[in-house]
Amino acid sequence: MRWQQLFADLQAQFEAAEDAEARAEWASRARAEMGAVRLADRLGGSVGAHLTLTCRGAGRVSGVLAETGSDWLLLTDDRGRDQLVSVAAVRAVGGLGRLSAMPEEEGSVRARLDLRRALRGLARDRSAVQVVLDDGTALTGTVDRVGADYVELAEHAADEPRRSGAVRSVQAVVIGAVAVVRPLLPGWD
Repeated sequence: MRWQQLFADLQAQFEAAEDAEARAEWASRARAEMGAVRLADRLGGSVGAHLTLTCRGAGRVSGVLAETGSDWLLLTDDRGRDQLVSVAAVRAVGGLGRLSAMPEEEGSVRARLDLRRALRGLARDRSAVQVVLDDGTALTGTVDRVGADYVELAEHAADEPRRSGAVRSVQAVVIGAVAVVRPLLPGWD
């Protein structure tokens, strides 16, 4: 009888030690996995949520997170206007939920949809935009073309279409300096 109690006690101690080891391993593994999650992936779990971003140069940018790319976010403000935000300019995020998106594989098509590609879409649309740089400078005009690491903006008044007579200057802006791009729609403040 005493032997059975001894073996049962040893078995319980062994199982308790095994459970503690498994919990420690799980916590360690969870920390390591979280350490590999990029901000864009973390934000991907909040698509549809209202977020407030603090951005270098642009200050606070708020809206519903509509879409994420490998290095950009698309927010829709309370008036239905889109704002393309460079993840590199984001300094803080408020309003995050508990979920993260699954990290994108390096070779996936979605991972190649970077800020340059989004800016190329604006160049195709020929829409007037406001480009806010990471130092707070705001440029207004039309995206003419996008290079490997820069975007050319034909500066003109917001209320004028892009015509050669309306263009005041053409600025080549380093893509890394772009914080926020906002389309200029009627009624834009």
